[in-house]
Amino acid sequence: MLLKLRERMASEKGFTLIELLVVMLIIGILAAIAIPTFFNQKQKANDSSAKAMAHTAQTAMETCGTDNNGSYATCDLTALQNIEQSIGAGGNTVSLPAAATATSYQVRATNGTTGHWFQIDRTGGTFTFTCNPGGQGGCPTGGNWG
Repeated sequence: MLLKLRERMASEKGFTLIELLVVMLIIGILAAIAIPTFFNQKQKANDSSAKAMAHTAQTAMETCGTDNNGSYATCDLTALQNIEQSIGAGGNTVSLPAAATATSYQVRATNGTTGHWFQIDRTGGTFTFTCNPGGQGGCPTGGNWG
């Protein structure tokens, strides 16, 4: 019986149409799963540069506050760029959505590719990390990333 099976397999050449269709179906299913995952990872990578820029702006704001006896009131975007020249580079824009006060500030970095923004708020000694849109790219559902 095994000999007949070997003889029959030795005489067959190539694949049947059904076998080829099954293989193409499997490849299509795998591609349908992998391609959206790839694009989501690309968004996360773009958003991570905006997160890093937000942290860089936060560090510059803290440096500016230290230079002004603990007050952030005189710290603006120009002052931050004088402290750290890379602020606003690499396809990310940095903004200060609200005017800084003596004890509080906001810094926001927006990714130029995805349009997602990441913001750090300091109110007194408390930090809040928010982002938008929640549940996309590097912004978790709920809009808090810190």
